Amino acid sequence: MAGIYIHIPFCLQACHYCDFHFSTNLASSSVLVNELCRELVLRKSYLPENSPIVSLYFGGGTPSILPAIEIQKILQTVQENYDCQLQEVTLEANPDDLEEKKLEAYLKLGINRLSIGIQSFNDEVLRFYNRSHNAVQSLAALQKARSAGFKTLTMDLIYGYPHPDHSIWQQDLAQTLKLNPDHISAYCLTIEPNTALGVWEKRGEFDAASEDFQAEQFETLQQTLTPAGYVQYEISNFAKDNAFSLHNSNYWKGVPYLGIGPAAHSFDGLDRGYNVANNARYIKLLQNKQLPFQETKLSKEDRINEYLLTSLRTIWGAKTAYLMDKYDWDILSERKTELKNFQSQGLILLDKDTIALSDRGKLLADYLASKLFI
Repeated sequence: MAGIYIHIPFCLQACHYCDFHFSTNLASSSVLVNELCRELVLRKSYLPENSPIVSLYFGGGTPSILPAIEIQKILQTVQENYDCQLQEVTLEANPDDLEEKKLEAYLKLGINRLSIGIQSFNDEVLRFYNRSHNAVQSLAALQKARSAGFKTLTMDLIYGYPHPDHSIWQQDLAQTLKLNPDHISAYCLTIEPNTALGVWEKRGEFDAASEDFQAEQFETLQQTLTPAGYVQYEISNFAKDNAFSLHNSNYWKGVPYLGIGPAAHSFDGLDRGYNVANNARYIKLLQNKQLPFQETKLSKEDRINEYLLTSLRTIWGAKTAYLMDKYDWDILSERKTELKNFQSQGLILLDKDTIALSDRGKLLADYLASKLFI
């Protein structure tokens, strides 16, 4: 099995924290959609043979900014060129884009999962982030989506907004539980250098929250959602039973996927690659029938380290037998000292088959994985 990710590189405005590839100039959007379809056709041999497409994910950027007819064109191209056995079709959306007619069109197209970028229910925070919606629109969007017939809804939240106390985050979580979404993705506010927040921080005009403050909010997230019936199946992702994201779960499990669009990444099961992160260049290359893709070969060590980094983020953990069978690497003996230390500190859960992170260990996931790397 495999997945396809479609990157829609357009947004109405630039969020102050975002460093994903996007443009606020929509003049070339229709042309770019044509080239997305061309890339889908040109790269249909990228994935391994006998790899039916089980998941399709429209990300961005803001996919919901496109007319439904352009989403339909991309979907038709996928269906005409790939062995589609789709179980999950996800579209990321902003609350202010979700009008009734558009929602009805999405359902008819076969989109069965909406990922709605709420981020916060506090209007002061939303203005600070330069989001294009407000809290009232967020509440309305969720109601409209349910009324339209969407059964699987996921909400994106951001924690770590600098504030004297945790009251805003606590209120966001309380409102979230009232809305009872199937799935919640919660990400820590990260200050990237080339974003507005990064520039403000460099100038001394903005102070990010401390690591301790962010850690406390992460722990509040766990302590609030777990008793409410949500499973933390990946560090940033919580879901009720049967609502885990198939597409993202397959990422973390090392299932191949094809990334289409500017800046999209791909993985064929062995090696990775990425597309040029420039809309005009992407369009020009494809119009000249050239692929905008550059492959990166992974060594055995790269593959082991990637597996540890991704698998330890999940509820399934890293499988010791997999590392032994696939790479002839016995992590239990090669990293015996590190594993013993982490276990004694209550950071990992260890048995003969699986290495998984404890709730405390999830705060240090990248650090712990790096200490186990080859």
